[in-house]
Amino acid sequence: MSPDSGKQDPGKTDAVQTVARGPRAEAEAAALAIDADPATESLTYSILEEDEDRDVWRIDAFPTTSEEQAALAATLAAFPALRVATEKLADADWLAMALSGLPPVRAGRFFVFGAHDKGLVPPNAVALSIEAGAAFGTGHHGTTEGCLSAFDGLLKRRRFGRVLDVGCGTGVLAIAAARTGSRLAVGTDIDGPSVRIANENAALNRATARFVHASGLNDARVRAPAPYDLVFANILAPPLVALAQDIKGALKPGGYAILSGLLRTQERRVTAAYVSRGFRLERRIRRDAWSALVLRRS
Repeated sequence: MSPDSGKQDPGKTDAVQTVARGPRAEAEAAALAIDADPATESLTYSILEEDEDRDVWRIDAFPTTSEEQAALAATLAAFPALRVATEKLADADWLAMALSGLPPVRAGRFFVFGAHDKGLVPPNAVALSIEAGAAFGTGHHGTTEGCLSAFDGLLKRRRFGRVLDVGCGTGVLAIAAARTGSRLAVGTDIDGPSVRIANENAALNRATARFVHASGLNDARVRAPAPYDLVFANILAPPLVALAQDIKGALKPGGYAILSGLLRTQERRVTAAYVSRGFRLERRIRRDAWSALVLRRS
């Protein structure tokens, strides 16, 4: 323990949760504004439909710094139809507590579960035991489920020898590839703890996937195994657009990209960035407000 370990980082904030509720159009517009603001580009949040009959959509956000919290509040204030509330989270392991109440997820042949649901694995499923810790990607979010469903659809036609997972989070996507026959599955993330958690999940699932701490696709450990047969990128719309050329360069001709982390309202922008570089859109999968795109490099 360092001498400063008991001191509060002035940029950090107590663990809080901000919830905004309102009509779908307003919630989706607010989500787009969150994505567009550099001050909240790293914010962890989700958007989902809470009450279909009443057209109530919900944004759950977890700012980790006072600056991020202030920027989020300013963004949401621009959407008066949203009812916004922020509350402090208890000093318990709130993430672990929340995950313990989440049900397992079935996405095609894949069954994603936490340790608390080990006994529920169906006999015909590819079981993926995923512990999230501080990383994103348990399968419960519409983007992760959409990626797994898209991958399941592709597996009905072919196998993928080399797979790259950009922004791997818990590693669930690369682990799914390793568990279904990929000889090489590499994941990258800019967040060090996520890489550690992903490698732990790979060991837990006895999967040969490996994960590296890297920014972008230019790291030598990412370039060396290229070209890949399939690239996952479950991140956010702006970096998906920015990485379009790099993802093309990492893929072999005829290779596939499964992209998510984008809202339905962002589909056109992301698709255009890839079509202009020689990709063809083959399928889209929508979960709540989120979309997953399956594209093939011509």
